[in-house]
Amino acid sequence: MSYTIRQAAEMTHLTVHAIRYYDKEGMLPFVERTQGGIRKFEQKDLEWLSLICCLKHTGMPVKQIKEYIALCVAGDSTVEERRELLLRHRENMLEQMAELQRNLSTVDYKIAHYTQIGANLNRQREGETT
Repeated sequence: MSYTIRQAAEMTHLTVHAIRYYDKEGMLPFVERTQGGIRKFEQKDLEWLSLICCLKHTGMPVKQIKEYIALCVAGDSTVEERRELLLRHRENMLEQMAELQRNLSTVDYKIAHYTQIGANLNRQREGETT
């Protein structure tokens, strides 16, 4: 079954503009077009879009996503390069997660601090009214 760009956008929660950008950047190399030049998206294209979103949302730069896709297009001879690229990206993700965890600890500390201050202020106010 084929989908229009609008249907593909709805299914992937992307904008039509974003999909056109990815296509223009060569990130959707397998999307076919009709005689009139209208994009026809198949399920495999939606899966590519999903992968692009995953990589983008986890911090992979567009340049690296394009490199990864070019390696995929090149075929099985690039499997090890693709694996290495994803391993490096995974390491970056783990570093980002560790940094987020450290930052979360700082925010949690501040929340606890302000909760304690608020509780002390409430006790003071209660003491003033009695």
